[in-house]
Amino acid sequence: MTKPFWEAKSLDELNAEEWESLCDGCGRCCLRKFEDPDSGAIAYTQVSCWLLDCDTCRCRNYPERLSLVPDCIGLKPEDREQLKWMPSTCAYRLVDAGKPLPDWHPLVSGSDKTVHAAGISVQGRCVSEAFVHEDEIESLIVDWVSAED
Repeated sequence: MTKPFWEAKSLDELNAEEWESLCDGCGRCCLRKFEDPDSGAIAYTQVSCWLLDCDTCRCRNYPERLSLVPDCIGLKPEDREQLKWMPSTCAYRLVDAGKPLPDWHPLVSGSDKTVHAAGISVQGRCVSEAFVHEDEIESLIVDWVSAED
């Protein structure tokens, strides 16, 4: 039996279609984050980028996101240091570490709805930064998403 591409290839070996399909559509990477300057720990907030649709967990302008949002993570295979900003459930991190994709991942389940049903996505749990004052963001740190394994 042939292994699925995410088990047979490294991130560097994926073609563009395979690369994009690894995204599970959870929206967690679009949440505002803070890095502890001493420990390097990443803390996620419930505040999303203004481009994220908090209902569908998809970017409203994916092709232009990098020019519209200067601190958007334009994840590419050669940017391994950016993986630290991704949640521990992120398929890019899992594949990079040689770990299996979870059952709820759309590539495994065959449905883009399983990430929401499993409670992994930010659906119904985020608020756009357009509606939050900058001074309030740090008070909205959540514990239901983490960059720690």
